[in-house]
Amino acid sequence: MKYIFEAIMFLCGILAGVFLNEYIDRNTNQENRTIKRSRSICSGNVLKLVNGLLWLWIFVIYGFRIESIVFALCASVLLVIAVIDFKTYEIPIACNILIAILGLIRLLFHVWDWKNYVIGFFAVSGFFYILYWITKGRGIGGGDIKLMAASGLLLGWKEIVFAMAVGSIAGAVIHTFRMKISKEDRVLAFGPYLALGILVAMLYGQQCISWYLSLFL
Repeated sequence: MKYIFEAIMFLCGILAGVFLNEYIDRNTNQENRTIKRSRSICSGNVLKLVNGLLWLWIFVIYGFRIESIVFALCASVLLVIAVIDFKTYEIPIACNILIAILGLIRLLFHVWDWKNYVIGFFAVSGFFYILYWITKGRGIGGGDIKLMAASGLLLGWKEIVFAMAVGSIAGAVIHTFRMKISKEDRVLAFGPYLALGILVAMLYGQQCISWYLSLFL
């Protein structure tokens, strides 16, 4: 029965990927759709498969509960953010709002720990806002600030700090590699790396933080 349920979640994730792909197409202003049709179909199929695997992964880890549904939906939104920001250097405000709503839903089931999530809302986004103000918008984007605020509300302050660390390290390493290999511009779309960090924190943040603290306690 467990495997049947997981198979259903995988298929639901693939089905949800159809809508994600359509939303991405509308928000990346693709030109010459007829010429790019075969490429779009291929990338769309990959996105649906990835989304299905993410949903399956989350339900395997957390089982069937409200938190699993919240995290699965968040993973889909993070996937959309990663693709759109990579292509356009913009994060749709609707995506950040949806993550914030998911955060509020999770907070309802963790009201006793509300300070953790409220602090999470400001922990990284506040730092990013200071960076935004100091660099006059050149060091970080407004969408990244909103993403970390919404995700901090969803994850709590420890996990969102961990997410920032993972995203920053991944961004530095991968983008440096891309600049050397494919001569990419120095301008960095930070959203995909932050989305990766948030996903890792959502799946394994508590375990990684506990392991790290155990080294010093």
